[in-house]
Amino acid sequence: MNTANDVILNVNNLKKYYPVKHGLLQRQTMHVKAVDDISLQICQGETLGLVGESGCGKTTAARAILQLTPPTAGSVKLKGRELVGLNAKTLRDMRTEMQIIFQNPYSSLNPRMTIGQILTEPIRVHGIATNRKEAEGIALELLQRVGLSPYFVNRFPVEFSGGQRQRVGIARALSLNPYFVICDEPISSLDVSIQAQIVNLLRKLQRELDLTYLFISHDLSMVRYISDRIAVMYLGKIVEHGATKTVLHRPLHPYTQALWSAAPIADPAIEETRERIILTGDVPSPIDPPEGCNFCTRCPQVMAICRKEEPPLRELAPGHWVACHLY
Repeated sequence: MNTANDVILNVNNLKKYYPVKHGLLQRQTMHVKAVDDISLQICQGETLGLVGESGCGKTTAARAILQLTPPTAGSVKLKGRELVGLNAKTLRDMRTEMQIIFQNPYSSLNPRMTIGQILTEPIRVHGIATNRKEAEGIALELLQRVGLSPYFVNRFPVEFSGGQRQRVGIARALSLNPYFVICDEPISSLDVSIQAQIVNLLRKLQRELDLTYLFISHDLSMVRYISDRIAVMYLGKIVEHGATKTVLHRPLHPYTQALWSAAPIADPAIEETRERIILTGDVPSPIDPPEGCNFCTRCPQVMAICRKEEPPLRELAPGHWVACHLY
């Protein structure tokens, strides 16, 4: 059982709105509510899976948590230290504590730099090594740790496959010895045969280095495998979160039920008997979300109250939170 002292990341009422401007004078007329008032906690050594369909705000939430983009409102505390509003120098110093593994290994690595340069740059910038030889030694150790040959250090990203490039991205994220890492859909652009290797590598590194992960994905089967807890996001809001087994074995929110019904299961006998929940309609625009519950326009169990009042996120069982008027 985690205690308050175990909490590494504490996010409260986080919002990220983008202004929409129109006309010759570019007057602001409305906002894109990419992240709309989310709260979550991640404890030492655990993995929180953040799931939801494309465009729901997962990556924007990750970038706002790391202050790669300034949030509109809310609080983000890393080991009790407030990140929102920090000046550039202090925030840069804290990059050694928090890092991100980007989604696309083909665009996140500089094609003009060798693998060695990619890995030693953050080490040099943050003063992790005292000299060039020491930095190169750390880079060689990082390559070995992620399962790549040290001889790759003088080669360029274009010479590697997607899986190998993602291993380099993981090594770069670990180069500053962080304890909190955001994995922003690190396997979505990889072949299925490589995805399991990368996830197993992340689990191995977590055990060896005592890392804490926020694992973002739309693949529920992979999130089930790696995550201790799951938070389900829809149109900028968290609609359900709790322990992985609880959320997936007894999903309460209609959106979580629909997501889980679409995830394939390896057992053919179970797969044939499962009931598919087919959602109708499209995801509403974050510029003009529905009044009441964001999911009311697609929910198969919608009620009159859903179209008028936004459901609060309530704890219906120990550690299992749901935002739905059905309960």
